[in-house]
Amino acid sequence: MDTTVTTGSEEKVWGGGNRPLNASYGKLMMWFFLVSDALTFSGFLASYGFSRFKFIETWPIADQVFTHVPFFHGNYPMIYVAFMTFILIMSSVTMVLAVDAGHRMKKNAVIWYMFLTIIGGAIFVGSQAWEWATFIKGDYGAMETKGGRILQFVNKDTGERAALADFAKTMPSERVDHESKNGVWYYKETALPSFTVNEVVEGFKANTNIVIRTEQILPNIGILKTSDNPKDLAKAASLEKDVANIDGEGEKAILTREASLEKLNDAVQVVEGANLIQNEYGSRLFADFFFFITGFHGFHVFSGVLINIIIFFNVILGTYERRGHYEMVEKVGLYWHFVDLVWVFVFTFFYLV
Repeated sequence: MDTTVTTGSEEKVWGGGNRPLNASYGKLMMWFFLVSDALTFSGFLASYGFSRFKFIETWPIADQVFTHVPFFHGNYPMIYVAFMTFILIMSSVTMVLAVDAGHRMKKNAVIWYMFLTIIGGAIFVGSQAWEWATFIKGDYGAMETKGGRILQFVNKDTGERAALADFAKTMPSERVDHESKNGVWYYKETALPSFTVNEVVEGFKANTNIVIRTEQILPNIGILKTSDNPKDLAKAASLEKDVANIDGEGEKAILTREASLEKLNDAVQVVEGANLIQNEYGSRLFADFFFFITGFHGFHVFSGVLINIIIFFNVILGTYERRGHYEMVEKVGLYWHFVDLVWVFVFTFFYLV
């Protein structure tokens, strides 16, 4: 006859009494969630990296895209993005202080530091929304060629972007949205741009101080000229003929006035702002990745702010004081540090590299 021996440990194990890795089950589940979410973000950023590598010669330069600052008109590369990053990192610091205060059972300190964390998160989410709105609206305008390339306009003397409104010539014409009756293959167009192609072309011809900047990033012309490859030599000769800033390695190519007039013949539509269909700053793929990845991260930060608000009021009500610990503050702190860390990688991929 078999004998069953009961040690009493089974009930303790299956009842959740033991603590794997000396951590509570709630904290362990938070770590599992963060690891899975990290894999998701890693996949998105890897896709972005491969796409950028494939189109490296025409990928937008961050310093020429993210130049906006609220309430200021001008060219301020990366200033506001750096401010957003600083705010989010500082909110992570205040969350560390909140967790530390919870370990020492100092309720008022937890309330204060969590309040600062919520304010920092709200500022970041609001700033991200403003950046999206600015990116979507655009403030210069550009033209798109038959091959889908973007032509931007710059001042020949300063190299600064020129808005279409600064030189486009207003011409009397009747402009209507494309309707289904105008074709079998009907595709509803977006809102009409501020100017027609003809208005931009005529204005460009009348303003000799305006030239075109293409999507192409300039290579080292010296290396091309000393190459044994005939294709490299032909490319170097073409660049020397058409490009004004021929020595600007790593910069976008600015065409001469003559080459600009010739390139303008390929323009088919005016592009204003950026969305999933068009992008005045360059590649559509860049805009797709920007909206998707920063939007996904922004959703995480927004969710974190809401969770922090709930925990914040629980602290005020004394919920965790009665429990004798502030583990919930520690768990939401793990999540908050995670979204901060993810932003460091997003910031590096989109804005710095």
